Amino acid sequence: MKLINLYLVLLLTAAAALFQPSMLWAQEDAAASIDSGNTAWLLISTAMVMLMTPGLALFYGGMVRRKNLLNTLMLSFICLCLISVQWVLWGYTLAFGPDKGGIVGGLDFLGLNGVGLEPAPGSTIPHQLFMMFQGMFAIITPALITGAFIERIKFSTLIVFTLLWATFVYDPLAHWVWGGGWLMKLGAVDFAGGAVVHISCGASALVAAIVVGKRRGYPHEPMPPNNLPMTVLGLGLLWFGWFGFNAGSALAANGSAVNAFVTTNTSAGMATFTWAMLEWAHRGKPTILGVATGAIAGLGSITPAAGFVSPMSSIAIGFAASLFCYYAVMIFKPRMGYDDSLDVFGVHGVAGTWGTLATGLFASEKIGGINGLFYGNPGQFEKQAIAVAATYALAVVGTLLILAALKFMGHRVSQEDEHNGLDLALHGENAYSHGFGGIHPPVTGER
Repeated sequence: MKLINLYLVLLLTAAAALFQPSMLWAQEDAAASIDSGNTAWLLISTAMVMLMTPGLALFYGGMVRRKNLLNTLMLSFICLCLISVQWVLWGYTLAFGPDKGGIVGGLDFLGLNGVGLEPAPGSTIPHQLFMMFQGMFAIITPALITGAFIERIKFSTLIVFTLLWATFVYDPLAHWVWGGGWLMKLGAVDFAGGAVVHISCGASALVAAIVVGKRRGYPHEPMPPNNLPMTVLGLGLLWFGWFGFNAGSALAANGSAVNAFVTTNTSAGMATFTWAMLEWAHRGKPTILGVATGAIAGLGSITPAAGFVSPMSSIAIGFAASLFCYYAVMIFKPRMGYDDSLDVFGVHGVAGTWGTLATGLFASEKIGGINGLFYGNPGQFEKQAIAVAATYALAVVGTLLILAALKFMGHRVSQEDEHNGLDLALHGENAYSHGFGGIHPPVTGER
């Protein structure tokens, strides 16, 4: 009933927004200052970033046990649905509305009031397109968090957590960094979401994994992936979408977008190969799961730096990303004993941290308009470090408070449901029919 009431509130809010008079705009006047090439590129980029969330569903889905595959897919898709609406109703205005004390955006854009086809501030693309592009970032970030408590989280709790986390953690953080907030005024930079997306989801995932607790049997029972080809397919979609994620963040079809495109692919390639070599040396064999993990490390680390660093610097960033993330996943996590199921902190959190700091090291004025420490500007590294610390503080405290508030709902499914699998327990479905994946029906006459 609580979820039904919440759903009704969302519907009423949406209905109220329909009557905002300023939703009418002068389309002919707006069209005069819109650049069609930039608009086309951002439309494509927005669609590419949207594809990343289904790609993430496949990436995560292949790594869990077969009894939890559909639930894992469901968690990503429910984030896609929920935040698509939340962002339009109030998320966008909290992130990009007029600045209120450097902390949060005002409510001027509530229900997209005043967000029409006129150019977005400081750009040549329609305001609604900018809103949608940024909304895709808001969607995938809580979806990334789900990898930390996969296979044991209550579906109802996940729904409420997602709405609260997006409202009280993601939206204010996006305002701090991109929407005119205090970190933006300080001069900290984040080209496409190293802090806003990767550090925030990684830090929150670590907190959530600890608070929710370990999976039953972890780490003593084997928990093999059910479908690694599915994970690799998800990786391919994520890598493809990341070009929209990073190059699209130039908000124009220009040289900055091209540089971000090149650095994104280069960092990912270097990190992927490095992870394979590390795993080969450390464990005796390179694995496809390791390669997929290394690719995400490289993509996550270049995200904040993509429009500020050179292709040569992106090689160094990708190389170091695999070193740091490999240590976090293969050595640090086992020593600490927490169960971040799909290594959201070890990959996204660590990569985002390194990439945000690396921006303060490798940024070049010739590329992105600012210099980092290696180009004679130590002050930029200090600003990046402040952004990292502030992001961790908001994400950790915000996640702790949200999970504490949701304790009355319960964080975990019952032991019986966890044992039987969440696909059947929560959704009444099976991912695979009998006879697939090693389970075969008895032959007639067989005893």
